[in-house]
Amino acid sequence: MSNVYQFPFGEYVRPVVQEDRAPKKVFVLGVYASAVHAKWVDKNGKTACKALAVASEPRIFWDGNEKEAKEIINKIKIPSEMGHLELPDKNLNGPSAKALDERILAPLGFERNDAWLCDLLPESRLNGGQLVAISKKYNPFLEKLANEGLSEVTVPKKPEKFCDKERIKEITKELLESQADLLILLGDKPIQQYLKKVVKVPYRGLDEYRKLFEYGKCTDVAIGGKMIKVLPLAHPRQIARLGSSSKKWYAIHQKWLAEQNNKKG
Repeated sequence: MSNVYQFPFGEYVRPVVQEDRAPKKVFVLGVYASAVHAKWVDKNGKTACKALAVASEPRIFWDGNEKEAKEIINKIKIPSEMGHLELPDKNLNGPSAKALDERILAPLGFERNDAWLCDLLPESRLNGGQLVAISKKYNPFLEKLANEGLSEVTVPKKPEKFCDKERIKEITKELLESQADLLILLGDKPIQQYLKKVVKVPYRGLDEYRKLFEYGKCTDVAIGGKMIKVLPLAHPRQIARLGSSSKKWYAIHQKWLAEQNNKKG
């Protein structure tokens, strides 16, 4: 982990982890922390970037509420020559959290307070779209405005590998501390980079799991000497059709949602 990476306009990246350490019913393992996004408007009133990552989320799987977003964005100082920051469109902060709450936890009968949330990497990273925006729009100002304190963006690019051996141990420690009996894995990466590192399972990803056991069906594994039910599900990005996403996994999850509703009915 690092506390020296900086977002555009100078905010530092910080780890975003579970704050409520009371025992929970379910442990959710995602991939990496998201960020607070702001709309960057240049001095001529034109949109330079509709959703620029500018700060770490205030909480893990933050819901993107506008009050908190506005407070965070308003504290960020931006040189007047670069324009100003404002709230982005409503769906550009916290969409994964809403999908987790509404399309995974609620159908299983859980509320957010029942869940211990964790990511393979508890820090934000930049995707391709962010890197392009920074390169084309932000970096040209660096030399000109260095005297005004404009800093270089040092947040790394989103990696392929999100956790090392030490991080795997930390996740297991959290899982056991949570006392949860159910482990939900969001997409392929938590299976490949965590589960397969701590227990022998006959699948390498969600599609193989689905073919072996059926989508949405739990199986039992032993982690750290404890028997835990494992439930791999599609990532919130897929099940809520956020950005570039898979129609296949959206459809599979929709079918599972209908089955969950039928059970309740």
